Amino acid sequence: MRDQVLWRKTGRIAALLADRLDIDADRALDLLYNSHTFVLLTNPDSGLQLQSDAYILNDLLRELDV
Repeated sequence: MRDQVLWRKTGRIAALLADRLDIDADRALDLLYNSHTFVLLTNPDSGLQLQSDAYILNDLLRELDV
């Protein structure tokens, strides 16, 4: 169950990133998957999974320096 929730959350964050940066979904997923934010997101001990999509997106944008 947890994997499905994380999978959906990842998709929502990638969609938000694509909209924010005006890029396609594949590029957004690539940026997300290759980020430190994603490493934290996939680690349940980090607690990032409990944060809102917008909060995680802002962390990712800061990391990408956009």
